[in-house]
Amino acid sequence: MSDTPAEYILTLSCPDRIGIVAAVAGALAEGGGNILASAQFDDRDTGRFFMRVHYALEAGEPEPMRARIAAVATRFGMDWDLTDAGQKPRLLILVSRFGHCLNDLLYRYGSGLLKAEIAGVVSNHRDFYRLSASYDVPFHHLPVTPQTKAEREEDLLRIIEAERIDGVVLARYMQVLSPAICARLKGRIINIHHSFLPSFKGASPYTQAHRRGVKLIGATAHYVTDELDEGPIIEQDVIRVDHTMNPEDLMAAGRDVECAVLARAVKYHVERRVLLNGHRTIVFR
Repeated sequence: MSDTPAEYILTLSCPDRIGIVAAVAGALAEGGGNILASAQFDDRDTGRFFMRVHYALEAGEPEPMRARIAAVATRFGMDWDLTDAGQKPRLLILVSRFGHCLNDLLYRYGSGLLKAEIAGVVSNHRDFYRLSASYDVPFHHLPVTPQTKAEREEDLLRIIEAERIDGVVLARYMQVLSPAICARLKGRIINIHHSFLPSFKGASPYTQAHRRGVKLIGATAHYVTDELDEGPIIEQDVIRVDHTMNPEDLMAAGRDVECAVLARAVKYHVERRVLLNGHRTIVFR
């Protein structure tokens, strides 16, 4: 039996008032918890307080500590979550025919850089079943047509339930999820897209951008809602481009940015660093 203390992550939000930090720290100390890292933010626009605490439980069982935290949460009206820091969230990746983000995430998973378990890949095409197999990740082919869309979403939900999926990553999955599935998986689906939106919508956005002579291209990772590409933003980045680059060059540069932005967003999510704040997010990097 290991002598290494178990580690936990507490995240919370509540109406801001005096004494929150002291109460949380006191409850952890009384229960034998040693705080390893702590971050907090007071949103003065909304009057809400947000906090993430990573602590080690030096002695005792986790349930008495959970009871102590629950008492503090009741006192301050907190929305809170307590998770085992050693437990890797189980992810399902959805992809269509652009595989750069999938390839990047699988590499990070296979090399131990991503603190998550990729439990499967779902695609409406068969292009990446060999790539998935090379990482021993199950591949699920769910072809989608307008007539079968509802049926395929039921299949997707069955996979999520059977594989005990904690989070879904849309790694350039070119199908719009229904409002029902977005609501059911609120705060658990991450999407990536180019940052031209709301400009250059539809097909060939990089060709449109090239025609306009853009000087910056980038990517946005966000939680999925029933408002297309309008969910709470987790991470963004941009790079400079110039007149020497053709649409293919812009697309290649955009793929690199998409990979980096999505990887950071997934990392923040699985490490419980993202807290929802209405239509925005608090990200404790």
